[in-house]
Amino acid sequence: MSYERLTFKVASEAHEFEQIHRLNYRTFVEEIPQHPANDEKLLVDRFHHENSYYICMDGDRLTGMLAMRSKRPFSLDSKVAGLDSFLPSGACACEFRLLAVEPEYRKPGLFAGLLRFAAAEATDRGYNLAVASGTLRQTRLYSRMGFVPFASAVGTADASFQPMYLSLETARKMLARIGSPEAVPAAKVSFMPGPVEISRSVQRAFARPPISHRSAQFLQMTKDLKERLLALTGAQFVELLLGSGTLGNDVVAAQLKLLSGRGLLLSNGEFGDRLVDHAGRMGLEFELLSGRWGEPFDMGRVEAVLATKPEISWLWTVHCETSSGILNDIAMLGKICEKHQVRLCLDCTSSLGTLDLDLRQIYLASSVSGKGLASFPGIALVFSDYEAKADSRLPRYLDLGYYRQKDGTPFTHSSNLVAALQQALVELRPSERFDRIKQASKGLRRQLAKCGFELLTDEKHSSPAVITVKLSPKISSLQFGETMESYGWHLSYRSSYLLERNLVQICLMGGVTEEQCAAMAADFETVADEVLNITVMQKRGNYVS
Repeated sequence: MSYERLTFKVASEAHEFEQIHRLNYRTFVEEIPQHPANDEKLLVDRFHHENSYYICMDGDRLTGMLAMRSKRPFSLDSKVAGLDSFLPSGACACEFRLLAVEPEYRKPGLFAGLLRFAAAEATDRGYNLAVASGTLRQTRLYSRMGFVPFASAVGTADASFQPMYLSLETARKMLARIGSPEAVPAAKVSFMPGPVEISRSVQRAFARPPISHRSAQFLQMTKDLKERLLALTGAQFVELLLGSGTLGNDVVAAQLKLLSGRGLLLSNGEFGDRLVDHAGRMGLEFELLSGRWGEPFDMGRVEAVLATKPEISWLWTVHCETSSGILNDIAMLGKICEKHQVRLCLDCTSSLGTLDLDLRQIYLASSVSGKGLASFPGIALVFSDYEAKADSRLPRYLDLGYYRQKDGTPFTHSSNLVAALQQALVELRPSERFDRIKQASKGLRRQLAKCGFELLTDEKHSSPAVITVKLSPKISSLQFGETMESYGWHLSYRSSYLLERNLVQICLMGGVTEEQCAAMAADFETVADEVLNITVMQKRGNYVS
């Protein structure tokens, strides 16, 4: 066996899944009598739709496989009572299952190669431990690969298995010493709202040695960054806070707490609902006007509320509702608020850096360093049209005026994040970037529509940077997204609000190229057909219990 001709990859092709089901049958029906025989000689795992399969191919032939599953309960949960009590503290565990290799390929190097690849992929997903149950026939092999046995054997006399766990980082280091073939993962491109594709120059800026947030160099860098942000938006003031967009919205809520009167919150999606939560936790008094998920607001209803409730002094909503891609009409909201002397506040997390954003008439607005600005996450931005004053009634970390009083750095800050964001602003070139995103969005929408995909929001009311696709009920958005990842494309699909609606999103917030957009769209249709074929195969095969 020559390792040079072997390929380690994530299963994605229909012919690969067919071979997986057949190898599964030969291993766990014919060789290890764990499941009953059937005439088709196919064994489709009961967790097939939740498994990621790491496979070894010799040309077009499947030689070995290992499945990874992260959803609890694990299959081992039903066999070992109190499973977590046997695992090391701090474990973030997934489950490795269905390790099977064709007899003529059963060499330590190939087993190690599969485990090495699976460990790397699982680590990238945030897991640090894998649980497994290995056949007692191969306890020596598992021990050599770094598995630690625990509890008593499970199964039957003919099919006995030992519960084990594997530290993924330890496994990667140890398996590297064995000299197993290293799988070369495909370069992956992010079409997610975050993390986004980040340019090499921004990465280099982030990698500079850190400097003190009290130094003259840091203060000058911060001053320059603020000037660029104000020039980009037309806002009067901006402060940089070390944290996420959630922090920025808490700061906005804290400022609203200082105002008299009630407020009006508008929500037509997940992130509008989160503003409602921010306001509730801050103890704000407000009216709520909810719109249909993924549809623009009825401006007549908004004006009617403000006309009949003069006590309302502020209005807070999301500009780009990332959960659907809807782009709320802030120009019209601005006119309505001006007419009724109401302060307009916005969450601009997903709109800053993706389209022309005018904050000149906005009382407060929040955003972030990642997403549309194509830098690293970690800095919350809060814009205002007034010079905030420190107020001891507010928690120090949420006091916008305190930041202003201390020249923007009352607390420890990250020079690395500031340098990266500064570089991102230097190379932003707004008009070119906005036009590029708009043209890419139009092209993708045309291509997807031509292939028969249904888009959640129409182009007129959508952000050009967020395209939301409604998949057929016959296609699982989770399986579709995972398969696209195996092709090298990271889409947004794992959020609960997307999974519930069987949606996937293509986001154009990072530095993706026209060529990458075209290649991703071409794979979009291919993957949809593959996932549909896999679903048909699942129905044709025999599910195990």
